[in-house]
Amino acid sequence: MSTTVIAKLNYLRIAPRKVRLLADVVRGLRVNDAEAQFYLASRRSGVPLMQLLRSAVANAKQVLKAEPSALYIKEIRVDLGPKTKRYTPRARGSVSLIEKKQSHVTIVLGVMDKEKEALYTFRPRPKKEEKSKVHPKKTDVAKKEAKPNEEKSSGVKSESRKRGFRKMFQRKSV
Repeated sequence: MSTTVIAKLNYLRIAPRKVRLLADVVRGLRVNDAEAQFYLASRRSGVPLMQLLRSAVANAKQVLKAEPSALYIKEIRVDLGPKTKRYTPRARGSVSLIEKKQSHVTIVLGVMDKEKEALYTFRPRPKKEEKSKVHPKKTDVAKKEAKPNEEKSSGVKSESRKRGFRKMFQRKSV
């Protein structure tokens, strides 16, 4: 008994290059995650791919008697279908060819093994130990040295600060 289910969508009137952008995102994902990706995608190919995925899940329920939570996208392939040729007029009586491309999409669902399912289970990160806010290397001497600098900077403003900009070049006097 095989553990895969295949569903096909032929003659989808979207160029394969555009469909592959979304297909590459969901390759290897669980079915629920892939459906969420298709639903939230702002691409035109999201709706037909979501319908194809739902069809494949229905096939898996019927044939494999598998739960949708145990399924993942084992393979998704987007191939070029037949091109419809159209023409548009150009300068001096000539024409340009417009090729309307079509896609054939094949999706293969597999049932997760225990090993693969362990990779997908959520495990929270271990918490890091909190560091103390006091710096151990900073001594009282360093604190005393820091205070006069603060007083100096809070005193009278220098020439460049009064004008609102720094002097950047030595040769120019601004």
